[in-house]
Amino acid sequence: MQPDPCAPEIIRRAIRQSRFLQRMLDSRPWLAECLADGLVQPFSKDDMCGLIARFGDDEAQLRSALRQLRVRTLCHLLVRDLAGMADLAEVTETMTVFAEVAVRHAHDVLRASLLKRYGTPRSASGEEQEMLVIGMGKLGGRELNVSSDIDLIFLFSGDGETTGPKVIDNFEFFERLGKQIIAALAEITEHGQVFRVDMRLRPNGDSGPLVASFEMLEDYFTTQGREWERYAWIKARTIVGERTEELQAISRPFVFRKYLDFGAINAMRDLHAQIQREVVRRDRANNIKLGPGGIREIEFIAQAFQLIRGGRDQTLQIRPTLQALDRLAVRDILQPGVAEELGAAYIFLRRLEHRLQYLDDAQTHDLPENEADQILIAETMGFAGYATFLEELDRHRATVSRRFEAIFSEPDTQEDKPQRLATVWQNAADAIETADALAELGYRNPQTAAERLATARLGVRYNQLPDNIRRRFDALVPRMISSAVSTPEPDDTLACCLDLLDNIARRGTYLALLQQYPQALRRLVDLIGASRWAAQYLGRHPILLDDLLEARGLTAAPDWSQFKYELAAELDAIDPDMERQMDLMREQHHTQIFRLLVQDVAGAFTVEKLTDHLSMLADIMVSLTIPLCWNKIRTRHRDEPQFAVIGYGKLGGKELGYATDLDLVFLYDDEYGEAGELYARLAQRVSGWLSSRTSAGILFETDLRLRPNGESGLVACSLGAFRKYQFESAWVWEHQALTRARFVAGEAALGEKFERIREDILRLPRDRQALRTEVIAMRDKMSAAHAGKSPLFDLKHDPGGLVDVEFLIQYLILGYAHEHVELTRNLGNIALLGVAANLGLIPSGLAAACADSYRELRQHQHRQRLNNQPSRIPQSAAAALREPVRALWREVFGETAP
Repeated sequence: MQPDPCAPEIIRRAIRQSRFLQRMLDSRPWLAECLADGLVQPFSKDDMCGLIARFGDDEAQLRSALRQLRVRTLCHLLVRDLAGMADLAEVTETMTVFAEVAVRHAHDVLRASLLKRYGTPRSASGEEQEMLVIGMGKLGGRELNVSSDIDLIFLFSGDGETTGPKVIDNFEFFERLGKQIIAALAEITEHGQVFRVDMRLRPNGDSGPLVASFEMLEDYFTTQGREWERYAWIKARTIVGERTEELQAISRPFVFRKYLDFGAINAMRDLHAQIQREVVRRDRANNIKLGPGGIREIEFIAQAFQLIRGGRDQTLQIRPTLQALDRLAVRDILQPGVAEELGAAYIFLRRLEHRLQYLDDAQTHDLPENEADQILIAETMGFAGYATFLEELDRHRATVSRRFEAIFSEPDTQEDKPQRLATVWQNAADAIETADALAELGYRNPQTAAERLATARLGVRYNQLPDNIRRRFDALVPRMISSAVSTPEPDDTLACCLDLLDNIARRGTYLALLQQYPQALRRLVDLIGASRWAAQYLGRHPILLDDLLEARGLTAAPDWSQFKYELAAELDAIDPDMERQMDLMREQHHTQIFRLLVQDVAGAFTVEKLTDHLSMLADIMVSLTIPLCWNKIRTRHRDEPQFAVIGYGKLGGKELGYATDLDLVFLYDDEYGEAGELYARLAQRVSGWLSSRTSAGILFETDLRLRPNGESGLVACSLGAFRKYQFESAWVWEHQALTRARFVAGEAALGEKFERIREDILRLPRDRQALRTEVIAMRDKMSAAHAGKSPLFDLKHDPGGLVDVEFLIQYLILGYAHEHVELTRNLGNIALLGVAANLGLIPSGLAAACADSYRELRQHQHRQRLNNQPSRIPQSAAAALREPVRALWREVFGETAP
């Protein structure tokens, strides 16, 4: 390689900016030529290994080889960085690779020497054992700085002994190896030092054994692991050894909890407070790593959200800080602008960190106090003077501090704590005094609310809570009392809030979330005030409380294509873990339901639009389920099943509610000899996948009784058999059901064939008088089955209600579709009333009035269900709504509605 003609000038400029470089060039005559020859390119892993290879595997040459490699690597990197030829990514990656090469080479040379003396360490079963070297901190995160120490942990997989000549147990063998590796790297010789080695992150720190077995590590995590160690293990990475998967199976559950872990914020706050006390004690406010707005605060922000959410979102289980910030922005956990600010500050501070260390190869993060060094630092950072440099530094540090405080400040500093209400809660056992306080606040039934508070305060569950969780509970109740007053029914809202707290209190992380984020608590109380069903839903799925943090996620219109694409990719990534796939689908479904619910109670949707969204969501879930179930059938004979799912009822009519069952029929069209048995198995698996209850809940209850021959029929029906049944054996009510059927998921061509059969059946000429008799008889039968004694109007089943509208439309379709194909389109009941009117089948004015009634009846039904109320309203409120429906019934059937 030809040397860069500009290299001498580049090196001279770097010498002025680094006393360390000057010393190295003065003491090592060979270095200048090496630098000049290679500056045009980064110093690669191959370059490092090539230099090491010149020394061979001689243990006697190990120390000098590693130290010469360090000088060569660091000086090359230093010159390129100061000349603007290397960005931050090159600097940290080069130092990380150098550390890996050095540790690996020391391990291999020293292990070979020990093998000659003691033989191979083996387990009791004779399996060869290895030592894993785990890189922690910036080494694990591939972010090593230029004068850093390295944090290591030594592990081995199991007990046993060596094969001789001299036999020792595995622990002693690996302990000897670990001590020798540390010495080879950390001892200061005439050639200097490779790395300072910090082993304090191992189990039990300095008081623990130097090496730990997997069993010991797992036991330590279970019984003694502390919160700050979870942060440390985020960046843990195996740099020597092959049994990484076994190690991850031990460490991952400790680091990333299955559920959202907002208690991590409290732990991080405590750890940061300890660091800040030490900074103040040692007067290190100018420390760009540990001081206010420093590197550590940026790392804490990223790591806190990784711990909180990484158990649910494996894409957050990444090590580098900048990548973690980017991923948090992609996931809308951090606003993109915030992530960009923190990323820019991180790059600025890390570049500054390296320039401080280039001066003398010292592991320092303190700004210089002497003027000459200040001038050099400003120059190497690209500023004309130190004052200008400090302005930019202060701007970045202020940004970091502001963002850090917004996330980690104590909740009570973010809003005034309602002290008086805290006293009310503390004295809740005195229901009379409590009632007076609640009445003054504006509660409508203060005595009942006071009794509910007393029940909660004196209850066994509350009094058995651990102290730390009870303190969170105590902090939340006064705020709930205060917030519930502004809801339409404060007494009911407070009772539902207390029920929810009671349900989730055993998982302190949810209380921590609501305590840490008052805006989430406010949204929660408002939501519960608008819908009791929402309170119950959150009680079943408290993990959804996380969605209350981000207003954008709650208000954004659903993008179902993107949702399906992303969920399919996530399901593929965790294949073949069926249990995790089922849980993931349930978690994502619940999240989407909750987001629709929040927008619904805020008035963002009409009932029609909401049910469209819910039906589309159900379609996606069924569509994704089919290939997951098919691929788990070992005897499948083709890659894609010739299989279709047909939706009936509310799903078919796109009128799905939050908790509506799915009426499904399964069809197949395949000439394979075992097709019947195979597709029956697929149908059962699809139904089971949707309706099985896992730790994450269920997706849907499914009802398969509308298939040909009902419960006695085959669970999956061939297309030919379905057609034959519909033409030859189906009852009129089954053709009524078919009016609302549609292809939902599966093989599209098969879906088109079903739609043609459906149209053919619906367009069969029928005797309208006989049809009218059949429809009225079926309506009478339903009325008798749902006859009640309530004086209230049943929105669905009473005469003039929703079912009457549905029967009217079904009759019009079956009676007139042979003349008017437009009636066979699955447009929804309101649109079909308009179609029938346009065709002259019913009076247009009456059709419009009936459509308005149908729409408002559905709205009433929806509001009742949101508050867990029966679908009934006062007769006086229903009179004007039911009259157009009864009038149209008389118009079509010539008699009074049942």
